[in-house]
Amino acid sequence: MATITAALVKELREKTSAGMMDCKKALTETGGDIEAAADWLRTKGIAKASKKSGRVAAEGLVGFAAEIADDGMKAALVEVNSETDFVARNDEFQTAVREIAELAVKADGDVEKLAAQTMSGGKSVKDTLTDLIATIGENMNLRRASALDVNPGVVAGYIHNAVADGLGKIGVLVALKSTGDKDKLEALARKLAMHIAATSPLALSVDDLNPADVEKERNILIEEARASGKPENIIERMVEGRMQKFYKESVLLNQMFVMDPDRSIAKVIEDEAKALGTPVEMTAYVRMQLGEGIEKKTEDFAAEVAATLGES
Repeated sequence: MATITAALVKELREKTSAGMMDCKKALTETGGDIEAAADWLRTKGIAKASKKSGRVAAEGLVGFAAEIADDGMKAALVEVNSETDFVARNDEFQTAVREIAELAVKADGDVEKLAAQTMSGGKSVKDTLTDLIATIGENMNLRRASALDVNPGVVAGYIHNAVADGLGKIGVLVALKSTGDKDKLEALARKLAMHIAATSPLALSVDDLNPADVEKERNILIEEARASGKPENIIERMVEGRMQKFYKESVLLNQMFVMDPDRSIAKVIEDEAKALGTPVEMTAYVRMQLGEGIEKKTEDFAAEVAATLGES
């Protein structure tokens, strides 16, 4: 059996753009023959997928799934990216994202654990996406996942602008801890999730805010106030007043409910708890918007078509 050296792996990697472990496996399977190993990678779809892995994938889908236990509930969101919105409408891609979301519930929203989960086709999530890249012809990746659970209570999910059942561009999870009527809790949680989709709060409570975000906002407000030329003691009061406004606009429990602007989210939950005759606590929420934070690359359409036609 031929010795698979690091130099041999490096040469195959440069030739095919495939990952190091895939190159090593290909060389092992082909007795160290570079050309045969390259053909092996192409046959498996790995080389083609690797060539596309550097392309920006900011489209795709956010998927939702839930699992009900005896007393509690767990739900998850995943973001699986593709290069174009066209792929997001592909039935095969949608089926894959839906199943990945279901597996995310079992993986507790851990992306690495999720990527290794076995899908219905017998392959891992990671390998299934590699196959889809080769089949569909676009870069794809499992970008993130998040899960919430509560016991007792409910975790409700909401998909904004759904393109299919449990799939869309924005997904929200809301966890409410309570022994109250589950149908009523779920209805409340769904309304709160819709509010979150619309307002995109920074945190559940003031204490949950990122200290860096608070400091940044305070410094901006100080500079703005000083530009007015007012004395420092007046500036301090101005900044404090504006920080209270920041908390009201950015913190979920302090926000005014979009469906009833006369009540804050905290008041809405308090009123529902009174109606149910039992405490209701919102323990957490997750808002996941497709492509947020990804720098999208803009290309000349004619050049993009030419590049596509020039691919092997």
